[in-house]
Amino acid sequence: MTRLVLLRHGQSEWNLENRFTGWVDVNLTAEGEAQARQSGQLMKDAGFAPTYAFASYLKRAIRTCWLSLEELDRVWIPVEKHWRLNERHYGLLTGLNKSETAQQHGEDMVHIWRRSYDTPPPALPLDDERHARFDPRYSHVDVKDLPLSESLKTTLERVAPYWENAIAPKILAGEDVIIAAHGNSLRALVKMLFQLDQNQIMEIEAPTGNPLLIEMEGLRPVDVRYLDEDRATGLPPIPAAV
Repeated sequence: MTRLVLLRHGQSEWNLENRFTGWVDVNLTAEGEAQARQSGQLMKDAGFAPTYAFASYLKRAIRTCWLSLEELDRVWIPVEKHWRLNERHYGLLTGLNKSETAQQHGEDMVHIWRRSYDTPPPALPLDDERHARFDPRYSHVDVKDLPLSESLKTTLERVAPYWENAIAPKILAGEDVIIAAHGNSLRALVKMLFQLDQNQIMEIEAPTGNPLLIEMEGLRPVDVRYLDEDRATGLPPIPAAV
């Protein structure tokens, strides 16, 4: 039996400002830092001692990982970062205020962009300064692999190979793993792990800075719970044993 924690980063500056963030590298707020440290304390209280960590390329996830590991006194474990764990890309919505965008485009359209499984927002043009190809951290990534906009479906298609090739082998090797990432990249992982359909995954919303602890037999979840019960949201159902 191994244990896996999925940890959405603590509150970010653009979470606070109600803006579409996506791949923009905004920092944690003071509240977000406190949530990250509290996550570490919650994991310690639950007896969770990770031996390997994964994070996205974005500082709000990386710092959440660091701060939680500091509380666990486990900053010495390996932390592997990868762009495939980044948040969903919001295309032309990136940086916009969500309420103002709803006023401009209509609440129904914005709801579809945000909550449908396979309808992405309008895409960035290749020459837009927000495109990841202008960011040196992605200089080793083929431009065709860098998204211009994503739905949850295409976010999952981006995350899945990294799960299969990097994360799953660590779990099968007996590592207790923490993944510090984002609302939608974690939802993609939850959809795969718990074998959810398109409608079920749209009901899953991970709160910031609340570790989701999953007990694993191989790659099959056998138990799941949020460690901060007061801030817990709906849990995915445990898949039936085959």
